[in-house]
Amino acid sequence: MSGGVDSAVAAALAVEAGHDVVGVHMALSRNRDQFRTGSRGCCSIEDAGDARRAADVLGIPYYVWDLSERFEETVVADFLSEYESGRTPNPCVRCNEHIKFEALLDKATALGFDAVATGHYARVVTRGDGSRELHRSPNAEKDQSYVLAVMGPDRLARAMFPLGGFATKAEVRAEAERRGLSVSAKPDSYDICFVADGDTRGFLRDRLGSRPGEVRDVEGNVVGEHDGAYAYTVGQRKGLGLGRPAADGRARYVVDVQTSTNTVVVGPAELLSVDRVAAEKAVWFDSSLVGPVETTHVETSPAATTWRDVELQIRAHGSPVPAQVRATPGTPGRDGVVAHDGVPGLELRLTGAPLRGVAAGQSAVVYRGTQVLGQATVADAWRG
Repeated sequence: MSGGVDSAVAAALAVEAGHDVVGVHMALSRNRDQFRTGSRGCCSIEDAGDARRAADVLGIPYYVWDLSERFEETVVADFLSEYESGRTPNPCVRCNEHIKFEALLDKATALGFDAVATGHYARVVTRGDGSRELHRSPNAEKDQSYVLAVMGPDRLARAMFPLGGFATKAEVRAEAERRGLSVSAKPDSYDICFVADGDTRGFLRDRLGSRPGEVRDVEGNVVGEHDGAYAYTVGQRKGLGLGRPAADGRARYVVDVQTSTNTVVVGPAELLSVDRVAAEKAVWFDSSLVGPVETTHVETSPAATTWRDVELQIRAHGSPVPAQVRATPGTPGRDGVVAHDGVPGLELRLTGAPLRGVAAGQSAVVYRGTQVLGQATVADAWRG
């Protein structure tokens, strides 16, 4: 129970369904603020109080679990390491992976609970054989299946999303008001929860320090300076601080972040378009999509399953695009060679218009209609 309206209504629906419910608020920050600033931040002491009042209204036990050390060691550390490596992480994905559906779920299971119910907007469909599918929420604006795709089938089997049937946030707020929950009008949380002021670049600078370097164009000319290449991401246009416009007058974007030389490379928009994506650390919900993976002659051929038609989504609120995917026994490369690192990967080729600004570190989520088939982390993207 985060202290917001979604988790409060999810708890209420779980109680109404006849489950034995215990409310848990996760304390994720080592230095928690007393109050939130509007819609920024979360997990403040104010939020914990709101969650407690909701639990009191529902008549359920309530606890605060301090997971701040685990959060710092996994989510925050990954966030810093990825940016420092020139990649673009999604901390909400890592939080679901390491905190909500690992640390929280494992502790709940150890205490004898059957499942963790959350206020995420996603839908679970149970098949005839008892296995479960993860689907998009009917509320397209709030759908969170993208950030949940990392959980995989085993964790999905012990998860509940009571808000899966709600088509609008207004319906959830009306449900909260009807039940006398004081958080019915509380604003949603946005941005990165541990960067409450919204200044991601400032957060990175405070943690990673100042590292001045050069901004170069694709021809190698120095066109500006920066205070740390880690603060830039592929596709970025604003905040480049370039001293003069491009010779042709066109806008320039970050097309590469070279952390080995602490260099940011900028170029025209067309250099951002890609139609091939290689991804690592794949997690599949539908094993029938993976099939048997050939591992012979990996040095000369992309050992993989056959291509399957899917839809690909690269950003949490991005639009899915038609693509084909095949599973690989390791991370595929541009040269067709699959790295045998023991960690399954996947290769994607777009069958429609190219995507712009795909960065290493982003989550590549594979759908068939509303169903989530699998997820992996982008390792590389290029124009084939």
